[in-house]
Amino acid sequence: MSKESERGLLRLNASMPSGSKRRYVRSKSSKKKEQEPTPTKKITTQPAQVKPPEYDVKQAQSVVFQPNPGPQTQYLASSEREVLYGGAAGGGKSYATLADPLRNLNNPDFSGLLVRHTTEELRELIQKSQELYPKAIPNIKWSERKSQWTTPRGGTLWMSYLDRDTDVMRYQGQAFNYVAFDELTQWNSPYSWNYMRSRLRSANKDLGLYMRATTNPGGPGHAWVKKMFIDPAKPNTPFWATDIETSEVLKFPQGHSKAGQPLFKRRFIPASLFDNPYLAESGDYEAMLLSLPEHQRKQLLEGNWDVNEGAAFPEFNRKIHVVDPHDIPRSWARFRACDYGYGSYTGVVWLAVSPSEQLIVYRELYCSRVTATDLADMILNAEKDDNIRYGVLDSSLWHKRGDTGPSLAEQMNQKGLRWRPSDRSKGSRVAGKNELHRRLQVDEFTEEPRLVFFSSCTNTIAQLPGIPLDKRNPEDVDTNSEDHLYDALRYGIMTRPRSSLWDYNPVSHRTGFQAADSTFGY
Repeated sequence: MSKESERGLLRLNASMPSGSKRRYVRSKSSKKKEQEPTPTKKITTQPAQVKPPEYDVKQAQSVVFQPNPGPQTQYLASSEREVLYGGAAGGGKSYATLADPLRNLNNPDFSGLLVRHTTEELRELIQKSQELYPKAIPNIKWSERKSQWTTPRGGTLWMSYLDRDTDVMRYQGQAFNYVAFDELTQWNSPYSWNYMRSRLRSANKDLGLYMRATTNPGGPGHAWVKKMFIDPAKPNTPFWATDIETSEVLKFPQGHSKAGQPLFKRRFIPASLFDNPYLAESGDYEAMLLSLPEHQRKQLLEGNWDVNEGAAFPEFNRKIHVVDPHDIPRSWARFRACDYGYGSYTGVVWLAVSPSEQLIVYRELYCSRVTATDLADMILNAEKDDNIRYGVLDSSLWHKRGDTGPSLAEQMNQKGLRWRPSDRSKGSRVAGKNELHRRLQVDEFTEEPRLVFFSSCTNTIAQLPGIPLDKRNPEDVDTNSEDHLYDALRYGIMTRPRSSLWDYNPVSHRTGFQAADSTFGY
């Protein structure tokens, strides 16, 4: 503002009466400045972008159960009709049993059954299922009265018990496409398992039919479970189901559209404590198992099926005493031994002697209700390509049966099957058992056992480690056990079999070498 303008205002204020309001007069220059628009910045717009929220991958996948790598995963992925998962303790068998039916449980056509031997043993499974199933299948319902899970879509899983063989009648008329037994060796006979197989059926072909079992070695049913799942094939190898009495493959009968075809497959999947990292890492559970008596430690820690309490031959070990079949040189001495029975069983074993004096059981025959003459034909047919030096037979077969007629040994001799009688003198059983113990030992020079078995001799391999001691005479085996192949083996090893220069047969030893004297071999 200029000085002249300030003087004018002062005069105006002096001439105005008191109490009058002054009027503010804007100058033209200030008015122009206020009227001028302020410059605005140019704003560019972009489309809105939604930022996704951060999330945990595992939480988003809702993983409520993840199987351990190895046997537990193999068990859940197995497709065979009947599968046994077990061996050592602590392998995660119970959780695998609960998780297995979850894959199809929400299907409306699914009908499953999971059993334990008693109601007390069942409680633990039910408690674990109540922790797992509601997380896996939302809104699944548990009925305490029915002891049954029901999914929103109608699938059902019955959790029950089978205490006695007669309890299977509770399931008569029922149909299941999935049946599972937890701790199978708690059942002392295969009756319940076989009967529940008859309840296995479904109208929905997409679901499939499955029987599953978990167990440890030992228990009342050790023997039959071993025959059904362990003896027929190597671990983790699918095989056609066999009859546990005859070891023959189960097939469709004559007259059926599938006559002669095998029925279904089985499989044994072994597990150990070290397959379960949740128990193995701390080492506490392993320490508990190591503190057990030897036979229990081998069963529960090592998962050894060839160990049984009171077994006569605990030193038998499949890993060192069982070998794969291989060609045996024709120059090696061969012989056979037999324990005959018609109403029970007949056991025949063929043995070869290696240059290191090791005995090799390379063939077996195990049958029942076969006459002596028919047995002779079967043996002659089996060994037609062998050069058998001799055969040893139970000496009781030379005894006369009545006043007239040939003995059983004579009947076989008439067929061209030659035998020598076995030693059944006093003390021969104890001596034969001791010789077998010596043969099962590992030779300190060759570092190999003095007796091995071809893996094809399944019955001998199955019976030998399970033969119990006689409770009244611990120096002998229990003669009421299944000992027919053991007796045949005992007869054979007590014939002083040897492989030496004098056993060499230059006539049968097919090489380019021609012996001038067939007696002395040079």
